Amino acid sequence: MLNHGGLLLENAIIYTFGDPPGPVESLAIQDGHILAIGDKEHLQQTIPSNFRQLDLGGRVILPGLTDSHIHFEKFSLNHERINCDTNSVEECLARIQSKAKMLQPGEWIRGHGWNQNLWGRYGTKEELDRITPNNPAYITAKSLHAAWANTAALNQAGLSANSVDPPKGKIQRREDGSLTGILYEFATLLISDLIPRPSPSDLSQIMLRGQDELLRLGITSIHDFDGKRCLQALQLLREDSLQRLRVVKSIHFDDFESTIDAGLRTGFGDEWIRIGAVKLFSDGALGPHTAAMLEPYEDDASNSGFLLLTAEEIITIGKRAALNGLALAIHAIGDRANRVVLDAFEELRTFEAKNRIKPLPHRIEHLQVISPEDTQRPADLGIIVSMQPIHAISDMQMADRYWGERVQQSYGWHSQISAGSKLIFGSDAPVDSANPFIGIHAAVNRKPLGFDADATSWVPDQRINLQEAFNAYSVWPAQSIGLGSKLGKLLPGYLADLIVLDEDPFLLDNSELGEIKPSGVMVNGEWHFLD
Repeated sequence: MLNHGGLLLENAIIYTFGDPPGPVESLAIQDGHILAIGDKEHLQQTIPSNFRQLDLGGRVILPGLTDSHIHFEKFSLNHERINCDTNSVEECLARIQSKAKMLQPGEWIRGHGWNQNLWGRYGTKEELDRITPNNPAYITAKSLHAAWANTAALNQAGLSANSVDPPKGKIQRREDGSLTGILYEFATLLISDLIPRPSPSDLSQIMLRGQDELLRLGITSIHDFDGKRCLQALQLLREDSLQRLRVVKSIHFDDFESTIDAGLRTGFGDEWIRIGAVKLFSDGALGPHTAAMLEPYEDDASNSGFLLLTAEEIITIGKRAALNGLALAIHAIGDRANRVVLDAFEELRTFEAKNRIKPLPHRIEHLQVISPEDTQRPADLGIIVSMQPIHAISDMQMADRYWGERVQQSYGWHSQISAGSKLIFGSDAPVDSANPFIGIHAAVNRKPLGFDADATSWVPDQRINLQEAFNAYSVWPAQSIGLGSKLGKLLPGYLADLIVLDEDPFLLDNSELGEIKPSGVMVNGEWHFLD
């Protein structure tokens, strides 16, 4: 007889993502863990009568999903900012003007989401000045690698035609040297660091709403890439017993030394909050042409992007990190950046071996385009490959235009699985939608949402099957953080994190995957919602 107390979910189609993979029809839960799985008759005979029984009427149960790359603070705050993910500059400006009328003079205007590639041009500070005469305005690009500011914001930062570009950043200028209002990469910090931010207490309340939204999408765990204020707010939520998402928290490089001083190591923590890797940036992004490429962009023969870190700089940081038990998670978009990062990781693996350091769970974030001769290297080096499939369907027209034939090696999750890489999926929200089912749709179809039946998949050889896509959102992320025996599957002894669906994704037409919406989510054996 099994222990007393608990919940029996029965009359369901349960995919365990383990052995057996399922489906099974019943699952018993106790003390936040899965106690047993199997057929209804067997479990009813083995569990005590005081287990509550819930008939799910043939609905589907899957393991809870993980977003392995999200900016949780920015995602939560994004609901309080102007949505500038619009089809035209004019529409964005109209939204900004409407918001400006609601603010007191001097209050900051914040927005996010513009894409100059969709608009056909960049916005200018003069356009912002006309509609924001009494307020500083700062509007981040969809990529988060560029920003658009008005004159008031530029003045507060002390920026003028005489200003020099900061290290690892660029200030866009006209031919006469005057500022346009567009800032790239680390130059954005010249303004963003001036903007008042909510206190950790206020932020925690804002993040409660973000947490609810993610849970309702079926996300029960995240790997967060925002800064220490996000960690402070998460701790407040936990103190108040309000945390429902499991979080792996990366470390910004600004906090590298203080993290070492505090003695924190990658993997420290528990199933709720766990220290991740130190986040570094090796290059920029595709949209603003700041991703570091081996050859120039197709539309600009003078531009190959630029590196933010050399291999030598990464190695220096990585050796100090390794001696203190900290892994690295390195943003790399372009093929040159990915090669430089892999060169650095190769040296760091040698350093770890010589110093008898257990291989650390280093990660490459994005790996959007890679040279064919480098494709096998992440697997050979044991590097976790963190990719965002939704970027492929967002970026494919830009990638075709700017990378040409190099797109055949872009967003290559099939190549990475075939190579034996440790592949995990996320969204990069708020850069793109946090909805994991849109990501799964992108991974399986490589077509936009709502595609025509006769539409051709973009770089179709890189499609993966549905189980592989789900694994990259569940099983493999858990393994990547050392919790492969506790998370990502629905097996006895695992944590009871699960989602309920009204339809079986394995029976749906692939064109319908992006429309899936969970009808229930459980974390740690407790329902967050069940419709």
